[in-house]
Amino acid sequence: MKRVLFVCVSICTLALVPVVAQKPAADWATLFDGTNLDHFIQVGKANWKLGGGMVEATSGPGFLVTKESYANFELRVEFWVDEGANSGVYMRCQDPAQITDKNCYEANIFDKRPDQSGRTGAIVHVAKPLAIVDAGGKWNTYEITAKGPELTVRLNGTLTAQAKDDKMTSGPIALQYNAGTVRFRRVQIRRL
Repeated sequence: MKRVLFVCVSICTLALVPVVAQKPAADWATLFDGTNLDHFIQVGKANWKLGGGMVEATSGPGFLVTKESYANFELRVEFWVDEGANSGVYMRCQDPAQITDKNCYEANIFDKRPDQSGRTGAIVHVAKPLAIVDAGGKWNTYEITAKGPELTVRLNGTLTAQAKDDKMTSGPIALQYNAGTVRFRRVQIRRL
């Protein structure tokens, strides 16, 4: 009898707990899925080529720049580079026709950068890498969050950079080719 009473009390108690509807998570928008560059304009002389579910460049330099601007967002970028590559993911670019690491935030992809304070995983001129994660010779995933002045970069799940900086608040995103072999196969974003 006590067991039945306990079950009834538990069920009755659960029935009294209000159900709170959870707000669905914002949808991720796919900027690049390996099939077309519809969301980008090409800036510079990189020889971007689509094929095999990715875009690749082997000479340049140049950028793929989003047609839209973004302020607060989460960004996922899958990339492959050879060991000598120099690339990066630029955010909140102030001038989409003249992209630099001074008028955008750059999550660098450059394992062998002479100044290792701006190597792969760093936000160039803003945050040195918190961890050394080499990207050469394998597929990698950058997870980048920009929310107000807070910037966070994760490479393959490892926190590599974190900073507060309010110089740039909105702008396009750009994928860089500068040296070596650089490939991108998926780029997704969601606004915060």
